[in-house]
Amino acid sequence: MSPDSTRFEDPSASQQRFLSLFLRSEREIFRYVAALVPNVADAEDIVQQTALSLWEKFDAYDPSQPFTPWACRFALNKAKQWIERRKRWQALLDGGLADELAQRREELRPELETRLRHLEGCLAKLPDEQRSLVEGYYYRRDGIEKLAENSGRTVAATYKTLQRIRQALQVCVEHAAKPEGVA
Repeated sequence: MSPDSTRFEDPSASQQRFLSLFLRSEREIFRYVAALVPNVADAEDIVQQTALSLWEKFDAYDPSQPFTPWACRFALNKAKQWIERRKRWQALLDGGLADELAQRREELRPELETRLRHLEGCLAKLPDEQRSLVEGYYYRRDGIEKLAENSGRTVAATYKTLQRIRQALQVCVEHAAKPEGVA
């Protein structure tokens, strides 16, 4: 099969060819990446990112050439990107960012705790149906589809209801945070 003939093949046949080539090379790609990054979980993530890039660029693959070296070039680029992101993050941490964030959080802790108490009071004032919706979304992490179904609303209406509740809670917390006598 010539390189040009692959551009006109059935998309499912192209997908099958890609999967076949990738699955045969996946272990080698993983070993290649694992030699570049210290953590197995990070290497697995990089291989997944590589697979996505390979699929996106698969029409540029020349089937007369071996697949694994082609794929490893993509893996190398993904690993380099990962290393660079990690270096930038490490530079921020080495530059004292983590300490600064911790210090700032400690400075803000009394204010955050006060706002949290106000929020708890505001949540208690909500009608049961609204409080149940907030608790489902934020505390139980129920999906919006489940919440919509349980409330008898559409997904869009559920999102809109949550938006209105958030706005009401914000106003309530801000009002509660104002000193006595300030309107």
